[in-house]
Amino acid sequence: MHKKIVYIDMDGVIVDFEMAVQQLSLEQKETYREVGYCQVPGIFASLQPIEGALDAVTQLSEIYDVYILSSPGWGNASAWSDKYEWVNTHLPFMKKRLILSSQKHLNKGDYLIDDRTVNGAGELIQFGTEKYPNWNVVLTYLL
Repeated sequence: MHKKIVYIDMDGVIVDFEMAVQQLSLEQKETYREVGYCQVPGIFASLQPIEGALDAVTQLSEIYDVYILSSPGWGNASAWSDKYEWVNTHLPFMKKRLILSSQKHLNKGDYLIDDRTVNGAGELIQFGTEKYPNWNVVLTYLL
């Protein structure tokens, strides 16, 4: 019997992207306001994990076939390597399970844990909403 597949978004679900944006300089905020803060070189290198995220990914990996499915900053070449290095540092067992793509709907699975509403890739568990505000609630639902 195959394990169910769970895709987990990185930004806003595993890592606190909003905190990184708050820590940008005023000049960086001005420069990247229109094109998006995900274009800031190096922004993905030092992101902090969201409370409970690392333990949750570990727990889910024991039961499900888990992948990190994250959209890179397409105009930001460092985003690719920074996201890989972050996963390698914080969740090294997931480094070969990192999928970088903005076409999440091309990945078919059972669940997608994401902070945005996206189509495809499985049943949406929208992280950070009233229904799924944190990792404890997500784990209660999936475990």
